[in-house]
Amino acid sequence: MSDLYDTHEQGERVKSWLRENGGAIVMGLVLAFGLMFGFKQWQAWQTSNRQQASAEYQVMSTLIKSENMDAAVSNYEVLKAEYPKSAYTSMAALMMAKARVFSGQFDLAVKDLEYAMEHAQPAPVKVIARERLARLKFSQGDADAALRLLDEAPSSVGFEAQFAEIRGDIYLSKGETEKAIGSYQEALDSLEEGVGNRELLEIKLEALGATVADATDLRSDAGGGEM
Repeated sequence: MSDLYDTHEQGERVKSWLRENGGAIVMGLVLAFGLMFGFKQWQAWQTSNRQQASAEYQVMSTLIKSENMDAAVSNYEVLKAEYPKSAYTSMAALMMAKARVFSGQFDLAVKDLEYAMEHAQPAPVKVIARERLARLKFSQGDADAALRLLDEAPSSVGFEAQFAEIRGDIYLSKGETEKAIGSYQEALDSLEEGVGNRELLEIKLEALGATVADATDLRSDAGGGEM
């Protein structure tokens, strides 16, 4: 009888606890299933979003190849307005800038590259945009602006050689030969084996009357003087 009484008492306690806390349990289950459903809906939306951005990008790419720039711009604007955080929009900005350079629309190309520098995803695309914008500014005769873009870069990881080569070109245009030689050598030193145009950099050094060894010594001397 004692065991039966204990069992009965425990049952009553469970019922009492459920009456007091049943609402919280139900609410917890509702929230749990709601979050699960919401997460699946979010995943589906993400997938759909990527697919739509990809479709807009592919259409824009095809239109640019067919030299239908007016229509391509329309798709580009849709990407910027509706999918600003998409990697496809970042790639579209770079593609549109390139197309506008070939069309002689340099000011519009600058705006596209500035957009990519500010909004691009993933982060390395911002570095690419900055490097291309520096080259474009330099080609427009604004060497100082190009140099500022390089100097103010938050990161140049993966593009150290390109940044250094542009610096060399800028210094050469300013008549600062030693700095140009040092920058070209820095570009050479940053190149991985079999990557980049090593031969062109060596030609640039030779055109300045410097061998690769001379440039290395010049960089070492300059580094020693700064430390």
